[in-house]
Parts: sequence; C-alpha cells; structure tokens
Amino acid sequence: MNVIVRYLNDNQILIKILWTIITFVLIMLIIRLINRIIYSTNNENNKYYIARKRVYYFFSTAFVIVCIFLWSDDITSLTTYLGLVSAGLAIALKDLFINMAAWLFIIIKKPIKAGDRISINEQKGDVIDIRMFQFSLMEISSYESGEQSTGRVVIIPNHFIFIHGIINYDKGFKYIWNEIKVLITFESDWEKAKNILTDIGNKHSLHLSEKAAKMVEQAKKQYMIHYKNLTPIVYTDVIESGVQLTIRYLCVPRQRRNTVNDIWEDILHALGNETDIELAYPTMRINYNN
Repeated sequence: MNVIVRYLNDNQILIKILWTIITFVLIMLIIRLINRIIYSTNNENNKYYIARKRVYYFFSTAFVIVCIFLWSDDITSLTTYLGLVSAGLAIALKDLFINMAAWLFIIIKKPIKAGDRISINEQKGDVIDIRMFQFSLMEISSYESGEQSTGRVVIIPNHFIFIHGIINYDKGFKYIWNEIKVLITFESDWEKAKNILTDIGNKHSLHLSEKAAKMVEQAKKQYMIHYKNLTPIVYTDVIESGVQLTIRYLCVPRQRRNTVNDIWEDILHALGNETDIELAYPTMRINYNN
C-alpha cells in the first residue's frame, strides 16, 4: 500500500488523470439522476428534450472548467505535448472538429432547432435531435407524395450546414405557398369555374391571410421579405389539353397534404354539379378524309 502511495506521489499527472476520470463518472451519474427526475415530473416530450439538453450542456461546461483548474499547474509542461498532439489530431480528425464547430454554430446562431422542418442536401424532414457531431431528421416523403413522415430517421453530420444550403420551413415566415392545378376542357365555362375555385380557395385559406400578414411584419425586422398579396388567388393558363386554372394559397407546411385533400374534394363536388364545366385530360383527335 505504501508503495502505491509513494508511486502516486511521484506521479502527479497520473493522479490528475484519475481525478479527471472520477469527475467524469460523477458528472455522468448526476446527469442521469437529474434526467430521471425531470422525466418523472414532465411527460411532455418536447419540454423533456429541451430540459435534458440544457442539463447536458451545463454539466459538460462544468466538466471542462473543473479539468482546466485540475490541470492548470502543469499547463506549461503540457503545452508542447498538447500542441503536437492537437496538430496531429486536427489533421486526422478534421471532420470531427468541423462537426464540433458546426454544432457551436447551431447552438449559438440557431439556423435550425429541434422541431423545425428542413431540407438539406436532398434530405427533408423534421429535426428531432441535435448532438455534438450530428443531427437527426424524421424523414418526410417528397413534395409530390404529400411530405408526410416515412418513419425513417436520417443522421446528418453537423458540418453539412457549412457546405449545403438549408431550407427551413419554420424560420421567419411559417407558412408556405401551395398550388393546385385544375384542368378543364376548352368548351367549359372557364370564368364560372374560376369563380368556383376562388370561393373554394377562400374557404380553406383566407383565414390564414391575416395571421400571415402579422407574421410578415415581424419577419421584415430580420429579413427582406415582401408580399403584396397574401390572399388566395386563381391563375389562368392555356395548355395543349385545355384551360388550366391554378389555385395558389397559403397553408401550414405540415398540413399541406390535408389541405390538398380537402380542396380537391370540394372541387369534385362543386364541378360535379355543373353541366357546363368538365375536367379535361390529354386526348387525341383523328380526322379521316374520304
């Protein structure tokens, strides 16, 4: 036993390594204990997630501060060694350090946060977790398939935010413009059809225009956002197969599939009662000359 004590006294760095390990283990135990207490008193997933992350950040910072004080006496003797080691690690673990820098950028500047719906590097989904080296998305389907959850989790390295553009559905202006194209025959009363579609668009989206206008005013303080018209509108176009009427309206991103469903049902019911309006589809006419 005396031999061990003398050995430790002669090896202060080893003692500090042991104390560092002990401190790390204690902090991890404290974090787990606090997380259990938080979970037992709060059953809401979003609030539990935020509280758990704050506990992790706080005690991680505390661990770094303790290590600085613990090793401060030998900092000069370790400077050269750490310099050589860090230079080697910076080259070998470049991506890890970039991911950590990106993580700090995410925490401080908040280009994304948990709960946001984003698109990055052709991956689209809702942010469900942000960690030091990567963040996770609950994947959603393509625009054509309604942008609904696929049930798959996509792991994306943090440094992607530096090299790929991010589309954030929830930052700044929290609504999106959606369009529904309705094709009717050339023989149809297109003006009457346009009035019907305008009424349907107003029914499903006009109530959002006032909320959106207030949100635009708030967003103007941070971004150069300008919208002249926030109410639903129907555009007219002529294509090969008929007259194309396009309903353009505001909707909540996560409700786009539902609004498309509801609007199309109203369109089918309304046009089904009109004898002078027919939906069109690609056709071919062949004329025989005798």
